[in-house]
Amino acid sequence: MVGHSDADVLLHAITDALLGAAALGDIGELFPDTDPANRGRDSADMLCRAHQRVTEAGWRIVNLDAVVFAERPKLSAYKTAIREQVARLLALEVERVGFKAKTGERVGPVGRQEAIMAEAVVLLEAV
Repeated sequence: MVGHSDADVLLHAITDALLGAAALGDIGELFPDTDPANRGRDSADMLCRAHQRVTEAGWRIVNLDAVVFAERPKLSAYKTAIREQVARLLALEVERVGFKAKTGERVGPVGRQEAIMAEAVVLLEAV
């Protein structure tokens, strides 16, 4: 993927969901693409920094669920590894991380292989 950072759409979606659930803005505010320091930045680093801000604001992740929409690559064989990596990055039990992979069924930008999209939802609780 082409992007200002490393363009990991899944980790970007989770980062935005975390920040949004805690009312701490969004990924573009925390890591603006106008800052040269963010060019090529590791999305895992962005996620961990956002998680730290959320934790410092007094929140804890209860669970999260994410979906990647991509015609290719096929991600079904990697679902467990993806869940484990996200859980590791966020210091969560893997059972608290949901992940799904969907295709565009040859419809729209995803189906025509012009884009990959991701969505995530995070449930937080005050600590």
